[in-house]
Amino acid sequence: MTNKFAVVTGAGSGIGRAVSIALSAAGFSVVLAGRRAEELEKTAAQGANMLAAPTDVTNPESVKALFSRLERLDLLFNNAGMGAPAVPMDELTFEQWTAVVNVNLTGAFLCAQHAMRLMKAQTPRGGRIINNGSISATAPRPNSAPYTATKHAITGLTKSISLDGRAFDIACGQIDIGNAATEMTERMANGILQANGSMMVEPRMDVKHVADAVVYMASLPLDANVQFLTVMATKMPLVGRG
Repeated sequence: MTNKFAVVTGAGSGIGRAVSIALSAAGFSVVLAGRRAEELEKTAAQGANMLAAPTDVTNPESVKALFSRLERLDLLFNNAGMGAPAVPMDELTFEQWTAVVNVNLTGAFLCAQHAMRLMKAQTPRGGRIINNGSISATAPRPNSAPYTATKHAITGLTKSISLDGRAFDIACGQIDIGNAATEMTERMANGILQANGSMMVEPRMDVKHVADAVVYMASLPLDANVQFLTVMATKMPLVGRG
């Protein structure tokens, strides 16, 4: 896996950082996209052939500027995401809803759109897009309507990219992650609200396992594809949740 070029969004922390470092170790040159330049530089310092490219995935011009820098793209990991405050749906503000939709869904669409344009035009043609979905798309947590709705939509986007990219050697898959140990899931160590109203500490897994899974998906030839992959903490309350 040499001379491969990847873009990772949300590369300044958590899953994005771990995946970027793992892709670098696997031989990819990685463009690190995210809003926080300082955090992107911290990621870049932990591997070889990584370039920080501050980007706001909700801004069409910023996304355009990111992809205009690329001469080739073999992999896009659509990872940037956020959640809203865990409050009852009727208490959410329009701004809180819109912020999640803009990052999780519109940002993923904009990046995929530019990636597909580049992958269609380059020689050799084609490439791979991996979307970061969520097991919450099909088994939501309480008070998570914006996050759940956008991740459910990502599954539809993944299927659409797979279909529309088929004729152009563009493969698309999705990784659904359960309780990777990142800053976003630290609150689980103190207990998190369950569907029955109780609070429960939930097991987490090393984020390295997510990074390894993405590298595996990315390592396949374009005539093979992992359409959907779930990697999760074994004992987290998913099966039977709700």
